[in-house]
Amino acid sequence: MTDQTVAVLGTGKIGEALLSGMLRGGWSPSRLLVTTRRPERAAELRERYGVEPVDNAEAAKSADTLILTPKPQDMASLVDELAPHVPAQRLVISGAAGITTRSLESRLPEGTPVVRVMPNTPALVDQAMSVISPGNHATEAHLALTEEIFNGVGKTLRLPETQQDAATALSGSGPAYFYFLVEAMTDAGIQLGLPRDKAHELIVQAAVGAATMLRDSGEHPVTLRENVTSPGGTTINAIRELENHRVRAAFIDAIEAARDRSRELGS
Repeated sequence: MTDQTVAVLGTGKIGEALLSGMLRGGWSPSRLLVTTRRPERAAELRERYGVEPVDNAEAAKSADTLILTPKPQDMASLVDELAPHVPAQRLVISGAAGITTRSLESRLPEGTPVVRVMPNTPALVDQAMSVISPGNHATEAHLALTEEIFNGVGKTLRLPETQQDAATALSGSGPAYFYFLVEAMTDAGIQLGLPRDKAHELIVQAAVGAATMLRDSGEHPVTLRENVTSPGGTTINAIRELENHRVRAAFIDAIEAARDRSRELGS
């Protein structure tokens, strides 16, 4: 599939991560186009990756696949700008939170295949989770191409679009929850007398180790937690305080709020 021409429109951090991953995956720079609002950003991408910056209309006319990565509130105006230039059967991949395939299909030429994807920022280090959902006109070939592109920066998972808002709340926003937790634990370490850099190093390695065990051991997280929680020990005292402060319930409420906001963005 690397003989196709792909355009990344709105090449911010996620767009650039995809671009970099595609190049590492064997795509030729001559088959990749980028669009960006700022001329200096366009020059930076050309210098860094050898790709050709174009305007949105030229990308729509020339590319076999369009990857749209603007902010959700900018998506409607971008699609309206593209629509007069998008030929039939041009694959359009949307990476904007909350925006449904139906809303994009209604703005594009009849029959345009649309695939909705929710990546997350670990795409910058090739550890993304990208959730993929087809629109009404997307085929298995379109999904396979989308997976090929996004597998270059991590893992992919297919879900029905009805589950995309939940996936956005869990996975798209998920890294921020872990950063928030690390920030809180670092503050706790400082309060307990540790230097900030030492507390940060301890917590980051604990997070990496715990994530690796979750991924590789096949054990349920409850089992892994219980393995650390000795009777009458330090960990059970900490868990008791977390439960007293309803941290579990707060996480559930927070993720539901993120799901609700994803739905609002789609409307």
